[in-house]
Amino acid sequence: MVEIQVVGDVVAALGECPVWVGAEQALYWEDIDGKHIHRYDPATDSTSSRSLEGRPGSFVTTQTPGRFLVGMETNVVWLDWDSGRTEHLVSVEDAASGNRLNDGRCDHRGRYIAGTMWPVAEAGTSSGALYSIDPSGTVTTLETEVGIPNGLVFDPERSRMYWADTFHATIWVWDYDVDTGERTNKRVFFDYGEHDRAHGLPDGGCLDAEGFYWSASVHGWAVTRIAPDGSIDRIVDVPLAMPTMPAFGGADLSTLYVTSIDGGMVDPKRSKGVTAGSLIALDVGVAGVPEPGFAG
Repeated sequence: MVEIQVVGDVVAALGECPVWVGAEQALYWEDIDGKHIHRYDPATDSTSSRSLEGRPGSFVTTQTPGRFLVGMETNVVWLDWDSGRTEHLVSVEDAASGNRLNDGRCDHRGRYIAGTMWPVAEAGTSSGALYSIDPSGTVTTLETEVGIPNGLVFDPERSRMYWADTFHATIWVWDYDVDTGERTNKRVFFDYGEHDRAHGLPDGGCLDAEGFYWSASVHGWAVTRIAPDGSIDRIVDVPLAMPTMPAFGGADLSTLYVTSIDGGMVDPKRSKGVTAGSLIALDVGVAGVPEPGFAG
């Protein structure tokens, strides 16, 4: 039986992107629709927040403590946590595209990879794209005709880059050269529609220390652990219909934090009193790996 607890008292409209900052022993995460980034300090059981002018799709750490890189609307900006001020770095698309940035993660050379999507997920529009922003701020398009970009995970041991398209219920994988950023041999890693055991759709993802991929099964009340060969290792039920992204944190990276959506989907028998939109913490018996930050 997996132990699950609610973390803090924030209920997010669209919770996403949990980021553990080891130097602070604190967890950051965002509310996209609420236009906030939150910080939770486990030592004091306290939460602080910063408001933003736009919707943050994802954010990553940088070489400067207290400074983050945030994908917000169609712009990539610096955020100084102490002051709350932002500074523009680069735009990945013209605002007239109507898209917004969604999931993003850094590779192990400090490039920020992030994707855009049409903001109304129910529209089924594949107008988004995947972009790579290198430390100099140069933007390179990696993929077009993307529905809902999610699940970005880098595995340097196997030279892989994973990413999910929630709209297409698929997690893809490329062979990835971290030195050059070159991607080859795109293939299906895991198709939710082809697995009877898989429920929901793929949202955010993370990697554990054994090289297994953890996928938030949005609409599926679960997080799914997938082996490097693409087989299901196990499914962990959670008291949330729409978990959005997992991330390992804690002093030894042995706590799995999971964000969620406040979508009004409540099943008293399954939610066990946990409010949709909550941040939860799980002990899943395996540790994670440190996430790289932006090198710019």
